[in-house]
Amino acid sequence: MKDSVVLGIDIGGSHLTAALVDEATRKFVPDSYLRVRVNSKGTAEEILGIWTKAIEDTFQAYPVANKRIGIAMPGPFDYANGISLIKGLDKYEALYKLNVKQILSQRLSISPAFILMMNDAACFLRGEVYYGAARGYQDVIGITLGTGTGSAMHHNGVTHDANLGPAPFMDSIADEYFSTRWFVKRYRELTGTTVKDVKALTDLYQTDANVKTIFAEFVKNLAVFLEGFVKAEKPQVIVMGGNIAQCSDLFLSDLTAQLAARAITVPIVRAELGEEAAILGAASLFESKTIL
Repeated sequence: MKDSVVLGIDIGGSHLTAALVDEATRKFVPDSYLRVRVNSKGTAEEILGIWTKAIEDTFQAYPVANKRIGIAMPGPFDYANGISLIKGLDKYEALYKLNVKQILSQRLSISPAFILMMNDAACFLRGEVYYGAARGYQDVIGITLGTGTGSAMHHNGVTHDANLGPAPFMDSIADEYFSTRWFVKRYRELTGTTVKDVKALTDLYQTDANVKTIFAEFVKNLAVFLEGFVKAEKPQVIVMGGNIAQCSDLFLSDLTAQLAARAITVPIVRAELGEEAAILGAASLFESKTIL
């Protein structure tokens, strides 16, 4: 195996997904993709043991002389130094204050210089800029709508986490309005019935007026949220990803119209790469040595 490959890893709340990425083609090395379950509420040894084994198994199957690893990691996290600051989020609590980069470096016999980390939302956007829906743009913002609200910005080759999920919004924070739990909670408030997720609501869209009401409220709130983000960053395009974006055909035209009414005409594109975006974005960190 030639050494123009990087192992890109996306750390999620319940899974680790990874693949070797060929820097020349910017594509996954065939058959190198893996997905393993992780108990994010487990002990540090359990969590890091699974991560280590997944990495070791990949490099055993695809040997390289110089191992390099890019990791998309949820925050809060000291990405440059590799120290977890995750606390009070009901996941990866056992890693709090641990130097994850140093531990992985020692276990894998890889120099810390060859383990780079970035926020997962930023890696998602970076992947879409380098390989997906935002190719060719220099100024981009991205949002992921799912279990929470991810946000990032990309300007002239540098990607940052915007960290707007915890930002104040209306009577709470953005995460509470632009996530699956908001849709579930709002439907229960209107009907007294609990649904599993947004997909379940989309199945009811044509037959239940309450669902249309909920999507209308969501769009109104999202337009307000995006207005500030767009005015601050002045992007050429907005990339939207996450599970909720998968039903964007139900709300994207309305959102575009509401933004236009606010004198915002930046195009919104749906993310193309799915779960691959964060992996590709993580692998791309070695192209510029950007750690944010």
